[in-house]
Formats: sequence, C-alpha cells, structure tokens
Amino acid sequence: MTPPRILTGQVLCFTRSPFQGDPAGSARLDEAVLIENGHISRTGPLADLRTAAPDARIERYDDHLISPGFIDAHAHYPQTGIIASWGKRLRDWLETYTFPEEMRLSDPAYAHEIAHRYLDLTLANGTTTVATFCTSHAHSTDAFFEAAQSRNLRAVAGKTCMDRNAPAGLLDTAQSAYDDSAALIARWHGTGRLTYAITPRFSPTSTPDQLSALGALWAEHPTCLMQTHLSEQVEEIAWVKTLFPTARDYLDTYESHGLLGPRGLYGHAIHLTPRERARLAEVGAALVHCPTSNTFIGSGLFDMAARIHDGHRIGLATDTGGGSSFSMLRTMAAAYEIGQLSGTPLHPAQLWWCATAGSADALHMSDSIGTIAPGTEADLVAIDLASTPAIAQRAATAADLWSALFPTIMMGDDRAIAQVWVTGEPQR
Repeated sequence: MTPPRILTGQVLCFTRSPFQGDPAGSARLDEAVLIENGHISRTGPLADLRTAAPDARIERYDDHLISPGFIDAHAHYPQTGIIASWGKRLRDWLETYTFPEEMRLSDPAYAHEIAHRYLDLTLANGTTTVATFCTSHAHSTDAFFEAAQSRNLRAVAGKTCMDRNAPAGLLDTAQSAYDDSAALIARWHGTGRLTYAITPRFSPTSTPDQLSALGALWAEHPTCLMQTHLSEQVEEIAWVKTLFPTARDYLDTYESHGLLGPRGLYGHAIHLTPRERARLAEVGAALVHCPTSNTFIGSGLFDMAARIHDGHRIGLATDTGGGSSFSMLRTMAAAYEIGQLSGTPLHPAQLWWCATAGSADALHMSDSIGTIAPGTEADLVAIDLASTPAIAQRAATAADLWSALFPTIMMGDDRAIAQVWVTGEPQR
C-alpha cells in the first residue's frame, strides 16, 4: 500500500459550476490536499492534514496551483504523427492526411508506438484522461488501452467504424464493426479505469446498416459511451443531406438508428438546427467543443455560452490532430478567443472548469475525476504560474487567483506543468 501523500500549494476546489452565478466565486483555495490509496482524502490547512495523517509524505508546491488533471473529451490518437499539417477543409484533411496515416496503424507495432507517444505527450501537458477515436483496426484499440493501462490512466477509446467513403484498407462492414466492437467491449470496458466508446466516425462514412448495427450494440451495452462527429462544417452537412435524403437533419441520421442518448458524445456540433439543439438538450447528450480544430480547419465558431445557457452538457477537447495542439491550456486559450468572436467572453474559471469538471461531466465521470473532492481519484497537476518570464511578469501584478491564472491559460505550454499525478503517483 502506498503511503499517504500531502501536497501543498494553492489547491483549487470548485464548489459549483462557474456558469451559475458569479464565476469568480465558484471555487476556493485550500492550503493542502491529502492523498490516501490513490484518492483524495481531504483538503484544508496543512496542520490539520498532518494531524490526520502524521506518516504522510509532504511535497511542497507552495507557489503553484494544484488542480484536477485536464480531461480531453475528444481526440484522435492515430493522428499524432500528422498534427499541424498544412490545413485544408475537412474532407481534404481526411483524404490527404488522416486516412493515409490511419492506414499505417494497420501495423500493430506502429499502433503501439503511436499510442505510447500520444500518452507521453498528453501527460507532459497535464492531461490525465482522454477520450479518443482509434482506427478501424481492432488492434489499434488494444494498443491504446494497453498503453493507458500501463500508466493506470482513466481513459476512453473505441474502434472507429467506417464501411463507406474511405480507402478500402480502412473499411469494415456493418457486421464486422459490430463483432469487433463487441469483442473489444468484452475485453476492455470496465477493466480497471478503462471505458469503451462505441465509435462510428461520422454518418458519411457509415451506411444506415452499420449505424443500425452500432445502435443495437449500444442498446445491448448501455454503460458504454458513444462518440462521433456532428455538424462540424457546412459542406459536411450538405454531404450528409445527399447521403440521407429522408433524414430530418444531421442528428436524425444518428437518432433514427439508436445512436442518440445521454451517454453520447457529439464532437464539434457547431451548426445545429433548433430541433437538433432541443433534442440533444432533452436527452442530456454531451457536445464537445474543439476550438483549435475549429479554427485550424476553418469549421466555424461554437457558441459555448449559448449552449450552456440552453442546458447542454459541454466537454472541451483538443481534437488531435485536426486540433493543432496537445495542450489543454492552448485549447482553453482558443475557447476564450472564440468566445470573444461570438460575443460571449468566458471567465478564466469557466475555461478551467470546462477543461476539468465540465469534461468529466460530459464523460459521466464526475464522481471519479475532474474535481478535488473527498473520494475522487487523485489525478492532479501542479501548475507553475510563473513558467516563463512573460507569464511571470504578468502574474506578479495579479489581484486574485483568476487574474494570476489567466496569463498561463493564454500563454502557457508544457513548461507550466510542474508535476502530474495519476491516482496519487507522480509521473515525472
């Protein structure tokens, strides 16, 4: 059994959503956090925690922010090697970069290499949980889960299913998508800290028969998540209309095949109709905002504040590798910039909450991760609020936590990540 551990610093404890009431009052700062058996035991004054656990090891990060680890709610680990390739529109991006790279993961050794490289990069950026698409090769999902399990990470993944409009080397069938996914669910779902997500890439690359097969599979395994893409670009929506001429809208291509539900994760969801917005909110599905991807590929501006006001569950994500960074700090900065362009600026507390507690809620994991609260898993990050000279000189004049943290949101990178803990164990 691992001895107790006490971390000192500015321990960030959200007490409510910063989208409810004054964002500045949504959290408190405690002096220390006690970790026992991989979980948060309590927070409070250091003296109290030392009395509660006199044999605990004390690790001091007094000038740092101790935060929940970041949670990336939508990514494509197979695209690690093509991140920041010269940008095109969505279909061009898929055909030029994504599909050729994903075909390389037909080699199990390469899939293993990329899975480990991806998790090395995300952990270095303070991300402790990701929800990722794999490729259509079942072994790519095995490779990711094996890499995550070796690090004891809480993680979400699924085999990407496609039976049309993709290269032959990436196509499966309705039946093989069902069979492969069912076997992966049996092997991985609920094993340790792992969760399976049934994963149709998006409606244009799945026939109605495949979507129906995956909808049936989800009905048989309702504790699984389901992840896909929705209304990312206007050209994509027009394409969907030609492929599904009887559908009421893009969302209906999922809904009519059993792929709409509260454990659904719908990436992007920028250009939604009023009916789509109403149905997604009604069922409690999650929309996942991917701001660096939306600007990099030119998809549009997601109005996060409006969607939250409408009652939607919202996650935040890098969308590696259409997204141009592995960093959730950079992702928060892009979300802020998009909010400004949308006329709804986001407070630093709201941005940080989206990257932690908000994404945990989107993944239905709020009872386990995303907050520093007794009983939750000790996936934590220590943030250096003066990681570069530019950030340090700005933070030095800050009047409160949020103004001290905002320069790191806007200008920070992996240099701001002083330490990462996974179930209380340091990763550096």
